[in-house]
Amino acid sequence: MTDNNATDSASVEPLLKVEGLVKHFPIRKGLLQRQTGAVKAVDGLSFDVRPGETLGVVGESGCGKSTMGRLITRLLEPTGGKVEFAGHDITHMSAGQLRPLRRDIQMIFQDPYSSLNPRHTIGTIVGAPFKLQGVQPEGGVKKEVQRLLGLVGLNPEHYNRYPHEFSGGQRQRIGIARALALNPKLVVADEPVSALDVSIQAQVVNLLDDLQDELGLTYVIIAHDLSVIRHVSDRIAVMYLGKIVELADRKSLYEAPMHPYTKALMSAVPVPDPRRRGAKSERILLKGDVPSPIAPPSGCRFHTRCWKATEICGTQEPPLLQLKPGRQVACHHPENAEDQVPDDKVLPSAREAVEIVSVSKAEPVSTTEPVSKPGPVSKTEPEPDGV
Repeated sequence: MTDNNATDSASVEPLLKVEGLVKHFPIRKGLLQRQTGAVKAVDGLSFDVRPGETLGVVGESGCGKSTMGRLITRLLEPTGGKVEFAGHDITHMSAGQLRPLRRDIQMIFQDPYSSLNPRHTIGTIVGAPFKLQGVQPEGGVKKEVQRLLGLVGLNPEHYNRYPHEFSGGQRQRIGIARALALNPKLVVADEPVSALDVSIQAQVVNLLDDLQDELGLTYVIIAHDLSVIRHVSDRIAVMYLGKIVELADRKSLYEAPMHPYTKALMSAVPVPDPRRRGAKSERILLKGDVPSPIAPPSGCRFHTRCWKATEICGTQEPPLLQLKPGRQVACHHPENAEDQVPDDKVLPSAREAVEIVSVSKAEPVSTTEPVSKPGPVSKTEPEPDGV
């Protein structure tokens, strides 16, 4: 993926447009199964994806990434909000109304083992979309399936084999072939390489990249591996507890993250540069676990783990605003930008929110020290650099 692709598509109408997307899973208890609460897996997402673009979505486990992927492909019914695809509102379409659109929206699932039926041959699995959509490809289904297998780097002679005869990487390629069978416009890949070995991950990522150039695909790639997302994405959305906290192009996000949570994530990315051997780098370690999506914190959902949290962070939720061209951030005290509430009082909990860990290759023993500046960074006292 190149930054030029994102620039060229800036003036094009979005292929996918999401506004205020919400998904709450009810919690029911008792003999009468009365609802006692809800898991707020996705709680107000707004973004768009333009043709030919790759949007990467990152965040901790449990932040709602996979649920978001299933909502935009309409494998789940949204609780609220709106999903538009190619100008059509698909938010509450019935299964019959969605069937023609299924050709244009496909999904690559996370687990290459459970996403393939072990009782079916590869030919039956990859050929299923043609049967379900009533499509008769030129030359017949078998010839088209063999062409697809060759396209994803498999032997066309594997047509009659079963899933258990393949490795994890080969099974993921089969899943990709199935997703591409009907020439979709949008492909949602839910952590497509997380279950694979590192050597196979590179092969699958490069395959997705090549297929996009060859077929003109549009991707939404969900992952927790920041290195993978950096390699494949044009723009990146950072999620935390059901919400997008930062949305920016790849280069800007990695060079100067603006949300404190994004900065903490970036500090954990190792830099494979031999020239930095022996040089110390700092990592921001967030204390505590992600709060429960059943009862998320009031105000900014990240304020319980943020070293810059102030009183307004605990009471008022920051909107996702464009603070710089192409940079949307939901934070009262963003990094590398003007503070939105410069004189607000720092919360006592912010002083114990994180630790700064100094890491050196030359000195394998790490030293740990608490963050000395929990509030908004002043001009006289430099902020901890975790990137």
